[in-house]
Amino acid sequence: MTVARPTTSARSDARRNRGRLVVAARELFESAGVDVPAREVARQAGVGIGTLYRHFPTRDDLVDAVLEGAFEELIAVAEQALAAEDPWEGFTSFIEEALVLHARNRGLKDVVELQAHGLRRARAMRRRLRPLVAELVARAQEDGSLRPDFAPQDIPLLFWASDRVIELAGEVAPEIWRRQLGFVLDGLRTSAATPVAPVPLTYEQLRLVGRNKRGGTA
Repeated sequence: MTVARPTTSARSDARRNRGRLVVAARELFESAGVDVPAREVARQAGVGIGTLYRHFPTRDDLVDAVLEGAFEELIAVAEQALAAEDPWEGFTSFIEEALVLHARNRGLKDVVELQAHGLRRARAMRRRLRPLVAELVARAQEDGSLRPDFAPQDIPLLFWASDRVIELAGEVAPEIWRRQLGFVLDGLRTSAATPVAPVPLTYEQLRLVGRNKRGGTA
């Protein structure tokens, strides 16, 4: 039995449709987050829902394809922060620049904050980011500028709080989150520290909280 091979024209159409889907999903993810309905992505791309699923069987496949560039940008921000001569400046610049990326791309925010979504590329990004963030925290604590009871797992909580301000005030005062973050960062200085409780969340607890945050179940 002879299996028909796709023609050059069919392959070109497939590549073109895939490109349209990636562009449409990127635009929608940036403005609305990664939970935008698949049918809306297909509609904006001008293709059928079946075409979308042929190229991207799951939402996580689409997230990986669309946000790869954003993942690399976030990693670059962390690496640049580690290169800062002043550990406190490196730590705070990472928080601020990561939030700038979040404000520009809600899809990236969803993936980073919720510790969910995405397959190989997203998971690789998290694995690469975690030790960089841990080193940023350790450097600032060794320097004596960051309070010693702060943990890398506390950073997503900072993001959640600031991103909520970005979400609510974005159209009215798009930069007001910087003021709120300034108050928070001042409270993280060793000189301003007072005892806090309880202990930091574990990474597994963070994952579960992220699922609850997006309306899922544990």
